[in-house]
Amino acid sequence: MNRRAPFAGFVLALGLNITGLPAAAQQRTGVALRSSPETTLSVRVGGEWRTWWWASRAPSRWVAVDPVVASAIEWRELGPGLERGELRLSGGARAARFRVLLVRLDVARYRLRLRQATRDYGLRGAWNLDSASADGVLALNAGQFEGGNPWGWLVRESRELQLPGSGALATGVLLDGGQGLALLSSDELARERRRGGVQEAFQSYPTLLGGDGEVPGALQAGGLGIDVEHRDARLALGLLRDGRLLVALTRYAALGDAVQNLPVGPTTPEMAALMGALGCRRAVLLDGGLSSQLLLRNSAGMMELWPGLRRVPLALEAVPRR
Repeated sequence: MNRRAPFAGFVLALGLNITGLPAAAQQRTGVALRSSPETTLSVRVGGEWRTWWWASRAPSRWVAVDPVVASAIEWRELGPGLERGELRLSGGARAARFRVLLVRLDVARYRLRLRQATRDYGLRGAWNLDSASADGVLALNAGQFEGGNPWGWLVRESRELQLPGSGALATGVLLDGGQGLALLSSDELARERRRGGVQEAFQSYPTLLGGDGEVPGALQAGGLGIDVEHRDARLALGLLRDGRLLVALTRYAALGDAVQNLPVGPTTPEMAALMGALGCRRAVLLDGGLSSQLLLRNSAGMMELWPGLRRVPLALEAVPRR
């Protein structure tokens, strides 16, 4: 019996395409709840909603943690250098309320690695949370994809398997010899390739924060290649100013847990604002919608799972350093 059938029927009734789409179409896979011209973001603090972001006066650069957002999070330690937090956000209407699961990881304590898996002769992705390694404390889908192939740059075990993809909003994710994580602009990616010695890397888009907390111009105004009003389930990767990794996964929260995988969530500019408000200096979206999925394992071996509804070809895992 297919336990996902009722949900799939609900999604299809909304007119969504739940088949694998090329990365170029990824921004169009969610529910078409359009934002008003004056979009706001509110966070649940105690028993009240507090508005902390307004689209009409959104910062073009984030330089510090937003105190209202920070006050809404209670971080819980899962293991040395591994923490989990949670937020409740609203996009200004009940239909746009969502839960945000947060992970902070000290990359000095954990080694980051890629996992790749395909099926049907390489035409479709095969990785989901059931495929995660037994020693991983964190596992999530990585990058964007086209059929059974990750989109853009891919380096595994010091071998460049795919050339970089092009685009002003593409970000390279460099796992530098097991020593940590770097998010790279296109120019920085090109320099790393010329230098050589890259051991593990992939690429994703769109960039949410570049340079030092800067919001790309395409996310500040419409008509520049990004749909700034579209809402979808999101998964983002960021680098905090202290060098830790931040992961943010959204889940729909207006109708209860039964439909939490419904692809409704923040807009891309709202996701950039969230990552900036959490203290990131750089951040990028990963494949969202029905692909977004996350696993956490605490020091006692207990797991928390937020599964996706689609298998993917590439995953990022964190394992303790030996």
